[in-house]
Amino acid sequence: MPVEISYLTAFIAGLLGGVHCLGMCGGIVGALTFGIKEGSGKSSLPYLIAYNSGRIMSYTLAGVLVGGISMLASNLPILHNIQFGLQIFAALFMIALGLYIGGWWFGLRKIEKAGSVIWKQIEPISRRFIPVKSPFQAFILGTLWGWLPCGLVYTILIWSISTGNAIEGGLLMFSFGLGTLPLLLAMGVFATSLSGFIRKNWVRALAGGIIIAFGVFSLFNLSIRMQA
Repeated sequence: MPVEISYLTAFIAGLLGGVHCLGMCGGIVGALTFGIKEGSGKSSLPYLIAYNSGRIMSYTLAGVLVGGISMLASNLPILHNIQFGLQIFAALFMIALGLYIGGWWFGLRKIEKAGSVIWKQIEPISRRFIPVKSPFQAFILGTLWGWLPCGLVYTILIWSISTGNAIEGGLLMFSFGLGTLPLLLAMGVFATSLSGFIRKNWVRALAGGIIIAFGVFSLFNLSIRMQA
């Protein structure tokens, strides 16, 4: 799959998976304004921007790390052929992501449970920054919550491994993070109408179908490369 399409697919995955992001991060986004007193004249926008900047930074860092590790491993002769297998694995996970977003299969929840081991170490630290009283606190909280166990994040992260490149892995996760941004920024103003729209069965089915199509397209390209 061309690099540009990969970034676009990651962005769409984040955008269309917004209903899942709303459920996972909606509570913490609401807590960002808890420290702002009514009538103080303060805007919640700097808090939301800071939080999401930290969250997306963590996604990007994770992509750089796994992409870099994959790059180092692919340079070893004994592991070079594994790179192609990782790309097939990533395409299959993309299809699983589409099934997850469409509401047809929820196997990715098992991955979230596996990631809870790490989150148990981070979550107590994040509590120290609640209630949030400054944009800087919101940024730190966002960087911590970027490691929250999430099937959507882990799917794109596995895809980042298949790039075999630290920069491409980071950009892939960055693109995904940007896709999740609109809904989370719109919370508090349009959250009710947006979440209601995204939860419609036909919207979820369309979103899942698009992601599945990208996964199938990726597998098709890989099969052509195998025959070449």
